Amino acid sequence: MISARNITLAYGKRVLFDEVNINFIKGNCYGVIGANGAGKSTFLKILSGEIEPNKGSIEITPGERLSFLKQNQFEFDNETVLNTVLMGHKKMWEVMHKKDAIYADPDATEDDYMRASHLEAEFGEMGGYEAESDAATFLSGLGIKDDMHQMLMKDVPSNMKVRVLLAQALFGNPDILLLDEPTNGLDIETIGWLENFLADYQNIVLVVSHDRHFLDAVCTHVADVDRQKIKVFTGNYSFWYESSQLMARQIADKNKKNEDKRKDLLDFIARFSANASKSKQATSRKKALEKLTIEEIEPSSRKYPGIIFQPLREVGNEILNVENLKKSIDGRVLFDKVTFDIKKGEKIAFISRDPLAVSGFFDIINEEAKAEAGKYEWGTTITKAYLPIENEKYFKEGLTLLDWLREYVPPHVTDADEPFLRGFFGKMLFAGDDILKKTNVLSGGEKVRCMVSRMMLQNPNVIILDQPTNHLDLESIQSFNESCNNFPGIVLLTSHDHTFMQTVATRIIELTPKGIIDRLMTFDEYLEDERVKALREEMYA
Repeated sequence: MISARNITLAYGKRVLFDEVNINFIKGNCYGVIGANGAGKSTFLKILSGEIEPNKGSIEITPGERLSFLKQNQFEFDNETVLNTVLMGHKKMWEVMHKKDAIYADPDATEDDYMRASHLEAEFGEMGGYEAESDAATFLSGLGIKDDMHQMLMKDVPSNMKVRVLLAQALFGNPDILLLDEPTNGLDIETIGWLENFLADYQNIVLVVSHDRHFLDAVCTHVADVDRQKIKVFTGNYSFWYESSQLMARQIADKNKKNEDKRKDLLDFIARFSANASKSKQATSRKKALEKLTIEEIEPSSRKYPGIIFQPLREVGNEILNVENLKKSIDGRVLFDKVTFDIKKGEKIAFISRDPLAVSGFFDIINEEAKAEAGKYEWGTTITKAYLPIENEKYFKEGLTLLDWLREYVPPHVTDADEPFLRGFFGKMLFAGDDILKKTNVLSGGEKVRCMVSRMMLQNPNVIILDQPTNHLDLESIQSFNESCNNFPGIVLLTSHDHTFMQTVATRIIELTPKGIIDRLMTFDEYLEDERVKALREEMYA
């Protein structure tokens, strides 16, 4: 068990935690959630000992080992990949070096060799003789091939370093596992491997993640950082979100009788408990939900943005026609022979194994890049709004937010006064003097919220979204997701957020160097279809 006792942390007048008391129990996986800046990552660092609170203490059951996913990619530059993983079990690594030093010492005494034999026994008890094999298994599961295991970390691509550090955190079956955004830099298949690993994990896991599908797949509990406190709720993220929203609606409905409220909540818990059978952690989560009382459910104090796209007109029959588009970078073909058209009502998810392919395609159809070959044509009824993955060029001038948005007022808007523009910022939770901020000092999340305000102002009937969840908190991601579900126009989307892709898309198009794979199915159906799997391997061969 790991416990926080009276944890208080403040930076100047800003209080992150005030007298936090909480226990984390073996066998549970806790998803740590909260608004951006609430202190989720900071709390993990307090638990790991990296940050000292102003007051309070962390207590760990004696003899238990804690492992924390490190974010410093340069810390192990001069170590091999395999050794970096082995160093995750610090005590075993130290014992191994102590005994090896004795054997390498030509002046070692009989007493030294006796000490080495004790170290050998300790090494064996910690699984040392299987350590390299176990470490290699973790690396392979995370998509790092055998030929990289003896490479120095400084020679490993940055996206692979992230995976090595994750393998390091998982190695050696730690009693307490702290993971801060573990899915960053992972592809869909590797995230699935990690979900399966954590679903079977028998010790304590705390994970911070903006990936709702991942949280739902692995978490038995939610630790909500809110109001300078942390409260644990039974169930995964979806259960916490839906129950919190239900409670908020009931509190807002002053005339609803208490008994009716109770019945609605009990019915909701029963339905969710039944659905838990679909989860990898079905048994533990279902048992936990059965013990839940409605008194544990309370609404969140966090605010959700109002992302509402209102088309000025309906799309016509001609939307987008693409013929034989091709794009390469430095001799590498991103995609070729891209040919398709779009029909009314479609919401299309674009994917590719090459991370630059979909962004390159979206830039082309938004006139921000040129194709190497082929052509495309938008219909005359189309008004599109684009959220690119890179938005720096939109924010270089250092205007106030109000003057910045005024530059994007479309011709059909005849009276774009300050209250009108404030309304778009208000939907994205910019309040009061926020609109006087300069665009060149905004955070990544603030820039994305500005870009969404700009998109809503266009009244588009086609929205194009390149990694829309980047830099956003769970509240904004949830609102964005629901907005796309309700949008009556066309959605073209790519995202690392599995839930976003699964709940929005009705058609999947995969861009490959040999053409496209185009299927009318959901994202999950696409990933699980055996014929699609075989075709994908052929297209990338």
